[in-house]
Amino acid sequence: MTGRNQTVVSEFLLLGLPIEVEHRSLFCALFLAVYLSTVLGNLLIMVLICLDAHLHTPMYFFLSNLSFSDLCFSSVTMPKLLQNMQSQHPSIPYAGCLTQMYFFLFFGDLESFLLVAMACDRYVAICFPLRYTTIMSPKLCLSLVVLCWLLATLHAMLHTLLTARLCFCGDNMIPHFFCDLSALLELSCSDTGINELVIFIMGGLILVIPFLLIVMSYARIVSSILRVPSTRGIRKAFSTCGSHLSVGSLFYGTVIALYLCPSAKNSTVKETVMAMMYTVVTPMLNPFIYSLRNRDMKGALGRVFWKRKTPFSLC
Repeated sequence: MTGRNQTVVSEFLLLGLPIEVEHRSLFCALFLAVYLSTVLGNLLIMVLICLDAHLHTPMYFFLSNLSFSDLCFSSVTMPKLLQNMQSQHPSIPYAGCLTQMYFFLFFGDLESFLLVAMACDRYVAICFPLRYTTIMSPKLCLSLVVLCWLLATLHAMLHTLLTARLCFCGDNMIPHFFCDLSALLELSCSDTGINELVIFIMGGLILVIPFLLIVMSYARIVSSILRVPSTRGIRKAFSTCGSHLSVGSLFYGTVIALYLCPSAKNSTVKETVMAMMYTVVTPMLNPFIYSLRNRDMKGALGRVFWKRKTPFSLC
């Protein structure tokens, strides 16, 4: 019976966003513009960091990885969402659903870990400026990024394998715009107790601890700068920490509320909107937060653009 049940569902229907048919084209154009902004913004950051030698520092090394993660994180869900908004049969194969879930978890975890690495980098740079180059050596930076990728791989693989063992007997309609882990568990006719326990335990390790580390790092940064009674120092503290914490809070706040503190009062529409905040809005905002307000990135943009505009330059 179990073997037959596992073969019943060969595809899932993604119900997507609750948008009226007459407004679907408008929202499709809006989401396409947001996705293109995300892709171009993050690509621009990676290209500038790669081409400009002034940006070959630990902070921008982490930022280039974050931009790659944001680009891929958005690409896991947005193309399929845009396709389904124009389709009469918004389906996704069973294997494709598990694949999307894996990469969604992977790049989401990767972003979480990279945000922690960036917060630690800023903490060392501001609180220990004389020892910064010694502490944040190229070897340590590379090791931190490799560790981020390894932890993200293991966590995403764990949930994917646990989900793959479940049976899906009848209902195949996912009330979401992507293959969300919690939505898949609700459709399963198997015992999901182990899955839910792993989500709660690993969620605390993957989400709550990194968020607390980020808050503690920026709190120490603010405390360190405020010890120097200067208006410029205070302005630098809030400029460095305020925008980063706002994006981090948006990302972690919605994820923690959805997966670790679910409420029976949350409607499907509310959960979908919350998911849009960290899957669509955050990857689009990061290039603006970390780059457009950054003098180094503006300078790199000018240098790279001017170099391309000067055909007789020997550099």
